[in-house]
Amino acid sequence: MHRNINHFQIHYLKTFLKGSACNRSCLLNVNRKLFSNFLSSRHINCPRRKVLKAVKNEYGAVWALLHRSGFNENEFVRYINKRNIHSSSQRFQQNDPNDREKKPKKDSEDKVSSLLAKAFLWMLTAYMIIAVISLMFPNSSQPEVVRYVSWNEFLYQMLAKGEVEEIIVRPDVEVVTIVLHEGAIVKGKRVDHRTYHMNVVDINKFEDKLREAERRLGIKEGVPVTYERGGDAAGRLLITLLLIGIILSILSRSRGIRSPLSMDTFTQLGRAKFTLIDPLTGPGKGVHFSDVAGLKEAKQEVMEFVDYLKRPEKYKMLGAKVPRGALLLGPPGCGKTLLAKAVATESNVPFLSMNGSEFIEMIGGLGAARVRNLFNEARKRAPCIIYIDEIDAIGKKRSGQMNLSGASGESEQTLNQLLVEMDGMATKEGIIMLASTNRADILDKALLRPGRFDRHILIDLPDIEERQQIFEQHLKHIVLEKPPNYYSKRLAYLTPGFSGADIANVCNEAALHAARVKQKQVTARNLEYAVERVVGGTEKRSHAMSPEEKKVVAYHESGHTLVGWMLEHTDAFLKVTIVPRTNLALGFAQYVPRDMKLHSKEELFEKMCMALGGRVAESLTFNRVTTGAQNDLEKVTKIAYAQVREFGMSPVVGLVSFSEQEMKERGKKPFSKKMAALIDQEARRLIADAYKRTEEVLLKNKDKLELIAENLLKKETLNYEDVEKLIGPPPYGKKKLIEQAEFEESVRSDAGVVPVSNTAKGISTSQHEAENGKSPEQSVTKS
Repeated sequence: MHRNINHFQIHYLKTFLKGSACNRSCLLNVNRKLFSNFLSSRHINCPRRKVLKAVKNEYGAVWALLHRSGFNENEFVRYINKRNIHSSSQRFQQNDPNDREKKPKKDSEDKVSSLLAKAFLWMLTAYMIIAVISLMFPNSSQPEVVRYVSWNEFLYQMLAKGEVEEIIVRPDVEVVTIVLHEGAIVKGKRVDHRTYHMNVVDINKFEDKLREAERRLGIKEGVPVTYERGGDAAGRLLITLLLIGIILSILSRSRGIRSPLSMDTFTQLGRAKFTLIDPLTGPGKGVHFSDVAGLKEAKQEVMEFVDYLKRPEKYKMLGAKVPRGALLLGPPGCGKTLLAKAVATESNVPFLSMNGSEFIEMIGGLGAARVRNLFNEARKRAPCIIYIDEIDAIGKKRSGQMNLSGASGESEQTLNQLLVEMDGMATKEGIIMLASTNRADILDKALLRPGRFDRHILIDLPDIEERQQIFEQHLKHIVLEKPPNYYSKRLAYLTPGFSGADIANVCNEAALHAARVKQKQVTARNLEYAVERVVGGTEKRSHAMSPEEKKVVAYHESGHTLVGWMLEHTDAFLKVTIVPRTNLALGFAQYVPRDMKLHSKEELFEKMCMALGGRVAESLTFNRVTTGAQNDLEKVTKIAYAQVREFGMSPVVGLVSFSEQEMKERGKKPFSKKMAALIDQEARRLIADAYKRTEEVLLKNKDKLELIAENLLKKETLNYEDVEKLIGPPPYGKKKLIEQAEFEESVRSDAGVVPVSNTAKGISTSQHEAENGKSPEQSVTKS
């Protein structure tokens, strides 16, 4: 009998040490008594006893950790024994009629057992991870264990005094460990700790630097240097990860226990995180079409989709098919997302909304899975609308090149799935796609074709009438001194080039300013301040300029003002100031550009003259120039090259057009070196002609230049009426300047003084002007 028992014990130990078989019962049914039987058995030789002793020690350590954590050993062993019986062969699993009566109790016990097993395995996993990390990285947050020193402390307090016994270099973490002799004295004190650490920037050259320092200090016998790589720690980390994987696989194979990383986890990741607006769950309380000011044509096109979903029989009777999708295009802040919100509220059908960036994650295949899930949810709710904001995140042009793994990228897979769902074999009617982007140039052509996004709705910057409507819409929500229509026309005139978001920001800044100065109502003065703040930043009167510098800035800005005043095709003058701004401008002259899409050769030439007015005024007055005209010269150069290279306005170069954007995409110029030299020559000629014309205007009106500059030095800010009183009306009329007396009178009554600002947002160096070929009209002198 004793021999049989020992054979059984040997067989049990082999099963325990096999690894994969050491999963449930072998690990937990081995107790201290069994270990004692093994160790006392004559069938176990000395090497095996050593291995078994090590296993016993590890076993004791794990159970001690679990007991300190409040783990119930008896409950867990009972559970494991029960699981072993359940996982045995079928001949031990005969049906018992009493099982049906015990089924409810058994289910509750299974739940408790499952939680206990998960707790045990997760605790064991965390224990191993913490142990490996603590071995890999020294903890510098514990000064009593690890102490860091600088290079100078090491050199003069340790190395020079012969206290260093050994240096250990760890290249993987760029740290050097300094080991001192027993009883070492540092900074005149005996230290108990022998180990210090030192961070090294260039670890590969540390030993050369050390030997050079020893040579300078006269140390003949160098300190021994050893290198320790992180291979051992990395190996321990890999082993730990492998053990964690084994534990999780054991957990997933256990009947009744579900792995924490089960398929349900990946299913959850593959679900589309859309926002659902369903009229069945409650009426829409969001944005309505009446809340969207302007955008008349865009609203009309989008409302056709809404009307089709509400009354499809009207279109089907005539055989018409609604477009599959619409793409909202335009600059940022013009109302694309706002219009989509209105569609969601007004359509009276389910509206599923997602951002383009929410599709793609680090895990491959999630983007395509989320696209499929989004359209599956839409099919369940058809008819409905799917809206993807910033679709350029997943709709970029496919490169056609394979990546390092030999497969297409995650974004391309997501795009391919989107194309299939929008117009593929399983496409279902009743689903309308809406999307918005401000980068239509990078979208894939397959996404833009009819059958997917049939309509491309352009939402551009608002004109003066639309700006007036937008101002009235936003001013309705502000406590004003007078009705919104009293301010809207003037504000629309002052803000050319503003988007809907800019206008909303102006109204909010006005309300904030009124609250800051403790007013009960928002007045015209607050609105003027808000426009000025958005255009050029806040005034920076604390920035002190020397009298000479202030005089140069005054004549510079007076030159811009006078040239724009005297020429025919320039825009209406609005304001000139030499008050510094937070955007680094020492002064600027502002004009109100007209809402025009076409510009003649004469207009562009006189814009160049106006921009050069400051540089020429400095040269004529002081016989020298400063760096203040840098911004002006950049604008002049852009206009000159645009005329020659893009607009075909040079008779020498001819009727050719080379787009700057196209050249950037190609990476090379589509013309020869000879043509490039000719373009440069013509651009220089245009700038020289503009400079000569500007010089003639200022020489002829030098007395007016000095008059404007002197008053600007006194008042710091001059508006249209001030300049008109000084030098008379413009020779070519007021250039469609609207009446502003009532509005400015309101500002005067609010402030008690003549207004110091009457600003507008001229089209300056912005992306919008570059795309539309417009030249900048806001002259800025920068420090």
